[in-house]
Amino acid sequence: MATISSELASFAAGFTLDAVPAEVRERATHLMLDALGIGLASTQWDFARTTLAGLRELAGPGGDVPVIGCGENLPLRDAVVMNALLIHGLDYDDTHPAGVIHATTSVLPAVLGLGTRLASSGRDLLTAYVLGMETATRIGAAARSGFHQIGFHPTGLVGTFGCTLAAGRLLQLGERQLVDAQGIALSVASGSLECLEDGAWTKRLHPGWGAAGGITAATLGKHGFVGPGAAYEGRFGLYASHLGAELLAKADLSMVTAGLGQVWEVMNVAIKPVPACHFTHAFADAASILSRDWGGAPIKRIVARVPTGAMKAVCEPIEKKLRPANAYDAQFSVPYSVATGLRFGRFTLDALEPAAYQDPETLRIAALVECQSDPDADFPRYFGGEVIVELADGRVLRHHEPINRGAAGRPISNADIVAKYHDNAARAVDRAQADRILEAVLGIEGGDAAALLRLLGTAARGRA
Repeated sequence: MATISSELASFAAGFTLDAVPAEVRERATHLMLDALGIGLASTQWDFARTTLAGLRELAGPGGDVPVIGCGENLPLRDAVVMNALLIHGLDYDDTHPAGVIHATTSVLPAVLGLGTRLASSGRDLLTAYVLGMETATRIGAAARSGFHQIGFHPTGLVGTFGCTLAAGRLLQLGERQLVDAQGIALSVASGSLECLEDGAWTKRLHPGWGAAGGITAATLGKHGFVGPGAAYEGRFGLYASHLGAELLAKADLSMVTAGLGQVWEVMNVAIKPVPACHFTHAFADAASILSRDWGGAPIKRIVARVPTGAMKAVCEPIEKKLRPANAYDAQFSVPYSVATGLRFGRFTLDALEPAAYQDPETLRIAALVECQSDPDADFPRYFGGEVIVELADGRVLRHHEPINRGAAGRPISNADIVAKYHDNAARAVDRAQADRILEAVLGIEGGDAAALLRLLGTAARGRA
């Protein structure tokens, strides 16, 4: 009986861009564009400068892979870690709802970095990217949101396997080598969500570590390093070791290979309209809509009805959600999202500034929010939510967002992605440079990986 690893290896070894429908290729380039715009914006934040300083010290002199917006190079795996951190650092990156995974933020830096080293064509780059997306999203979806429940971050954990297959495609590995590479990935994949307890920065490292781990696993597999053959369904494979018996029983491992090459998960990837955890978007949007009728009237109570599976991430521990200590806390807080939406009618990158999440009036409103579990929400298919505002004069304002904006049921158009890209890129580069990058990304089939990453590597404004 074939293992999941062997089925994925067979699919990856024979995967070609010609098999990908034109609309899927077009959407894939727009997902890439969205990610790279976020990466440029992130260069203006302290976490980017701090991480680059540490990686620069580790790397020493030299390096042949450009870092987005930094005007310098790092060795391959360090550059991949840094570029992934930039894309994921603001939590504004795309999400596959069923897999609960930010697949682009690990797969794209992996194929950009390795593709630059290998002088890969733009077509090969796009082929590897789509392959990584199609496999990582399915591997995540099979757990039925179980990884989050245990405290593992699928973007780092599962992303490693998607990056391994994508890197293997660029390296032209055979099926046996790809099986070994996935087995190797099992021992390097990681990603703990303990960072959500105190707003630590470590979640930002997960996609880059997954990308670097995937490149490492694929390269070792190329040279004959032997990995276990049942990386997924084995007794100590991915699902058994990271879910435990109860959640493993709820998983559906058939989803990993179902529809490969026929159903395109790239089309189900949700673009973030709000720079925060996807689980909070419906609440920021619902509150923003209610702000039009609220008008600043005294509030008695606010109820946020949250999908049961999202409660741990964005409502617990409630003390930290009510008073964010940092931007990361703010991005993972339903009370703060509701308060910001009510006060300002939108949640933007400005909400991540200390002046915003420390604002006394916003915190006063956040303190009125009570999170209630909603077991009937269609989660994780959608990250919906409802906000109910009870006013002191007896009026009740309520708005339900059963399908979060940007999900497959309410997709954000390619034109909207371009607009979001320009908003983000404008924080770091001038319009002319932003336009050159846009043309290179959307026209990647006629370009090459190294040229694109060199263009992205030009120093952004405000870089030291």
